[in-house]
Amino acid sequence: MPERMIAPGICYLGAHRVTRVAMSDDFFTPPPFDAATARATLARALRDLKLAERNGAFELNGQPVVRASVDGAVLKLEVAKRLARSPDWEYAQAHDHAQLRRFIDDVKKRVARWQDGRSED
Repeated sequence: MPERMIAPGICYLGAHRVTRVAMSDDFFTPPPFDAATARATLARALRDLKLAERNGAFELNGQPVVRASVDGAVLKLEVAKRLARSPDWEYAQAHDHAQLRRFIDDVKKRVARWQDGRSED
């Protein structure tokens, strides 16, 4: 990418002049991952699935389904293998937004399966 881009400018006399504007080389770099805002995004997505948050866990019909905690720059995630009062947990971590989206998609599939009454893995 060029170091400087040319942008037209108008002086107060009405004549056009050319100004140079410095552009960053990392224009397409995604914003840095912030675990706290990622947890807020996760909470919003899980509330959209009608999961209630209680004591740090998100529950479906009073049974814990997802737990999430912030550990530095990483979002530590746990999802229930099966719907139960004391479930076995599968562990995951999100270091970027793509991993968080994949986790949310997986939870959506599981919740849909549990609401349909299917229990297969």
